[in-house]
Amino acid sequence: MMINFQGFSKQKSPQVLFENALLASDPGTLEQLKELSSRRRAIECINQNSFVTEAIAREMSGGLTSRCEQNIQKVEQYLPLLGNLIHHVDLVGDDPKMARWISDLKIRWSSSLAPSSFFHLSGPKLYQMDNLHFELGMTLSVLGALLRDQALEVLSTDLVQSATILRRAAGIYQHLAQVVLPCLQHEWTPERPPEALISVSAATTLVCLAEAQAVTVKKAEQKGNTGGLLAKLHYGVCEFLSEAIHTLNSATKQYKDISSLTDYITTCKMLHELLSYKYLAESLKTEGQIGFAIGVLCHVIQSSEKHTPREESWRLVYKQVIDDLNVLLRKYEHENEFVWHEKIPMQDELPVPQGVKIVSFIPYQPQRWERTLVFKM
Repeated sequence: MMINFQGFSKQKSPQVLFENALLASDPGTLEQLKELSSRRRAIECINQNSFVTEAIAREMSGGLTSRCEQNIQKVEQYLPLLGNLIHHVDLVGDDPKMARWISDLKIRWSSSLAPSSFFHLSGPKLYQMDNLHFELGMTLSVLGALLRDQALEVLSTDLVQSATILRRAAGIYQHLAQVVLPCLQHEWTPERPPEALISVSAATTLVCLAEAQAVTVKKAEQKGNTGGLLAKLHYGVCEFLSEAIHTLNSATKQYKDISSLTDYITTCKMLHELLSYKYLAESLKTEGQIGFAIGVLCHVIQSSEKHTPREESWRLVYKQVIDDLNVLLRKYEHENEFVWHEKIPMQDELPVPQGVKIVSFIPYQPQRWERTLVFKM
């Protein structure tokens, strides 16, 4: 991960009190509904200012020192309870009373991907859907985003763990796109957040896989692998991101401004394309084809001028990579001029990197606490 996008993990949601909307038929059900509300309240506080000290937070989480891990634990403690509720609500079927109760929950979430609006000065825009699968989908989206944050947190100390966490995140977004969000396809609503679109979750799956492979490439670079292999691995990252851009096309028709995400994907793709061509050029030079190496570098440097990253920090990284390529190009041109005198091939004669994908998502296995819930129907 040469650059970072933290736009996934900023969702917010107002309080939901399950015991007030769903009428329990017995004390055990009432207690479980109260526990649901309590577990959800912990998630509602994730993106709010917390007055809990680090020591208390560590004690409450059973000794976890990372705030990110603490937040992941909060979500993972809520999901089995929510899954059990969804199971029992689905058993009731299309009962009008249950539908009214679910509506009374007023399940609302903000989006971290949709642009802010001047018409919502009191806080972020909230999207409401009267469906527990919407609650499940947005909660899983929070979990996936927190895992991405955790992967970044451990990146500097454990590349293998970072890549594994990103593969877990990819599995969550894959589950969202294939299992959870299709349940909302026929749910009428005037608007829904980008996180509730199948195309966005499917694209985010590919982004997480690209990031996992990027971390894996970093490990390969540290091991001193050859330029030819590194070129293929970097271009594999590009292929994941190209698929993500294609998948997002349907989402951008509905949300004309999720440009922060699309620009992140495009910039990442360009960065890894630059590096794949760099390693390809080094491999060609090693094989005695310095003319082809110079041609490859000229081509990719010229192509890089078509893109300007959105964020200043991204532009700095982008510029540094291009500067490194220019240094390498001047070195090869100088050597060719005084030693080899090879002809520079035409652009249509130049080789292109061949991508290799070596990572896959870790399937998400939903957990459900099997507790009986009885309602006053």
